[in-house]
Amino acid sequence: MKVRRFVAGLALPVAVAVVVAACGSGTPDTSAEATDGGTVTIGIAEPEHLVPSDTVENNGSQILAALFTPLVQFDDHGKPDFTNAAAESITSDDSRVWKVKLKDGFTFHNGERVTADSYINAWNYGAYAPHAQIGSDFYSRIDGAEALQPRPGRDKPASTKLSGLHKVDDLNFTVTLSKPFAEWQKVLGYSVFLPLPAAAFAGDGTLAKGYEEAPIGDGPFKMKGAWNHNQSISLERYEAYPLAKPKVQEIDFKIYDNQDTMYADLQAGNLDIQPQIPSDKLAGAQIDLGDRLQKSPSSYIGYITMPYYIKAYDDPRLRRAISMAIDRQEIVDKIFQGAYTPANSWVSPIVQGARDNSCGDACKFNPSAARALYQQSGGLPGNKIDLFYNGDGGHKEWVDAVCIQLHRNLGVTCNGQPIAQFADFRKRVRSHTQPGLERGAWSFDYPSIEDYLTPIFKTGASSNDAQYANPDFDKLLAQADAAKSPDEAIKLYQSAEDMVAKDMPTIPMWFRQNITGYSENIKTVNVNLFAQVDVLTLERS
Repeated sequence: MKVRRFVAGLALPVAVAVVVAACGSGTPDTSAEATDGGTVTIGIAEPEHLVPSDTVENNGSQILAALFTPLVQFDDHGKPDFTNAAAESITSDDSRVWKVKLKDGFTFHNGERVTADSYINAWNYGAYAPHAQIGSDFYSRIDGAEALQPRPGRDKPASTKLSGLHKVDDLNFTVTLSKPFAEWQKVLGYSVFLPLPAAAFAGDGTLAKGYEEAPIGDGPFKMKGAWNHNQSISLERYEAYPLAKPKVQEIDFKIYDNQDTMYADLQAGNLDIQPQIPSDKLAGAQIDLGDRLQKSPSSYIGYITMPYYIKAYDDPRLRRAISMAIDRQEIVDKIFQGAYTPANSWVSPIVQGARDNSCGDACKFNPSAARALYQQSGGLPGNKIDLFYNGDGGHKEWVDAVCIQLHRNLGVTCNGQPIAQFADFRKRVRSHTQPGLERGAWSFDYPSIEDYLTPIFKTGASSNDAQYANPDFDKLLAQADAAKSPDEAIKLYQSAEDMVAKDMPTIPMWFRQNITGYSENIKTVNVNLFAQVDVLTLERS
């Protein structure tokens, strides 16, 4: 949802290290010169959206990372870096009122100056419930957010603006939260908090017609033409960008609905970068690509979502039985060639506060115990399980393997159910109507244990695909958010994760590395922990 976001399985770029282009604080350095570094082609799946407040999956987020500059960027250890982003500073004395000072010199791709209004207007638009933005829940901590939600018995919310946003001057604004939240500066690195130009809005405050087809950002690249749906999204370097310039002139994101086709294009020299090598090609990729196959750490966790909205899945014994009937290590070894790590918790090991084996016995392969629990729960109607997944992400092999194991260990009939495109799959997932299990994945929005809990498991959260609801869990999150120290907050978040372990709204499957392949045309490919190609350091041979 992020990937951050939800991850399709296509857009997971790889490199040995993360490289963030450096710049000083204060007025951005405009002296960096960039030569014409040619064009690079990168394979992705069809994005769902390209509006910041409506983009919570990896394909769209990869595009936005090139088109926009966030307030906060992160280094290769996942720490906020306030010197290489649009913010000059973000400070608070009480973790409730935050002062944001912008760097001067940023302009949108249409020449419009980036100001405090650019952020305030974008966030108000995203938070206003009638606009139905997928990422709207991320604004819920800002004071006045409730007034932008529908009122009982009335069609419209009481307000169209967040009372917690206040403009000081063109380069300064304050954000007042309803409650203190020490992690707020990290949250501001997420794409839903990007700015929008005045040109993005129509006269009535809605999104201007056609804006999403050719978004105007303030980042190192700008759109070259419009979004060619299911074909490509082409970008070119924005020469007025005030920070370090990209090393390539253009990026052509080629859209695929099949990873094997993408791999064939990579081998044939028709594609420069395949962000994630498909599982059925991993064994031969080292021979095919040699040194052009790279691996690096990722914040990614793969899981299976349990449909709480289906009565048959109400029994926690059933959910535990399904988890215990899956031999994760066998799938990792045979399908992923040992490149992934079986997951026994809900938080990536790279994040502070992550614990090994918070899932306990429920994530240990135990077919006899699984069958006993399944029988105790009363089983499923017709003894049948459907597992839905996006067909363009290279998931068929592992989904089929899971179904074989569930049939063998629980005696059920299990069928993988592909949905052709990731964008359509996500729409179906959010409808909460698919009659079965759902493939899920997450890369963090910001480096915090909280980001693996709140967006996915909080009642009513935008990425709560299971429709999990536990008031005690929500209370623990609120206590953790308001904690006076990071150590205190982490302990409370860990207690909240323990509740997830008890209820099993999702089944952790594996933590994934980024594994990418690139052509002989490429000299440098770097990646961040968000599984995004670093467009600034991308370089042709």
